[in-house]
Amino acid sequence: MLQSIHSTLAYGVLAVLVLAIINAFLGLSAKRNFTPKDRSISLIALIFSHIQLLVGLFMWASTFDFDFKALGLVKIDHPITNILAIALITIGWSKHKKEESSNGKFKKIGIFYALGLIFLLSRIPFKHWLGL
Repeated sequence: MLQSIHSTLAYGVLAVLVLAIINAFLGLSAKRNFTPKDRSISLIALIFSHIQLLVGLFMWASTFDFDFKALGLVKIDHPITNILAIALITIGWSKHKKEESSNGKFKKIGIFYALGLIFLLSRIPFKHWLGL
């Protein structure tokens, strides 16, 4: 059941992250003001990613075995890289709050969320996720 929740929630996380990144780069290129709507989109992406991390860590901890032959993408690489991805997203959120200008806010969200998304995409176990 946890794996099903984790896999399904992943689609939502990817969607809201892409939305937040596109919104940030469109806001940056249009030189518009950072509005409460922009903040909400970024915050939803942050919250979804943190929920996904918590579900994943709970699933990992409840299924982890010490069969060192089985360690690899799903047991080690995936969790560590995804923790780093969520850390990048969180850093982007924190840094945007300290920015005075709208351009600075959009830049911080866009860059850090995009780096987090790249990390996430690099460690998705597509073989398991898509049933290949």
